[in-house]
Amino acid sequence: MNISLKRLVTIGAPAAFTTVAALMAPAIAHADVHVALPSQTDQQTLGDGTVVSVTRTNETANINPSLGGTPLHRNAWVSATYAVKTSKDAKNIKIRAGYIVGCQVNISGVSGSGNGAASGKPGPNIDSPPAISSATTGAGTSLSVGPGQAVAYYVNTVESADDFGNQKLSNKVGYKATNHAKLSYTNEQIGINGCAGYAQARSFADVYVNTPNAEQIVTFYGKPFSLG
Repeated sequence: MNISLKRLVTIGAPAAFTTVAALMAPAIAHADVHVALPSQTDQQTLGDGTVVSVTRTNETANINPSLGGTPLHRNAWVSATYAVKTSKDAKNIKIRAGYIVGCQVNISGVSGSGNGAASGKPGPNIDSPPAISSATTGAGTSLSVGPGQAVAYYVNTVESADDFGNQKLSNKVGYKATNHAKLSYTNEQIGINGCAGYAQARSFADVYVNTPNAEQIVTFYGKPFSLG
């Protein structure tokens, strides 16, 4: 700042006015970054021979830096469509869609399901929390992620009544007596706070399938993408 002031005195008033105006002007925000992610399909066979096919299409992310210009904050608006098909009618199909968000960590090998199921492999319990530091549910949620941490974000919050008529919240969307299910979301906002370094995100879906003779989960992972 001292150098700038000395230069103002030397080059005269008109230039001084221009320089001061430039110093006082607000910083120009960086443009949003649009990320289009590849469609993917995976198939797994359950214990009773039922083939489960999971396809994810139209996955995109719009990354927006902080309006305040601080490196600790950023936002992402995410969209995707999941389609599940089973070779036999299932008693129940449930889909829990979400994202793993990591700060200064490689999330390519981070599991999104608490049962430790690898991509496409069945796990025992869809109600287990992710094998990461914490989990948050709900659109527009702000996640606190520090360096070296990874957290899970679940897209959906479903309200229903339990056996006693009380309100029950779940992050799983259910379909009964069917051989197919579809779940879509558009421009769901995720806010990230506290990450001073690079951040990544990766979509995942836990697909729970209950047939008359089998009950398993298939966890399906997307491609990691940068949050800046």
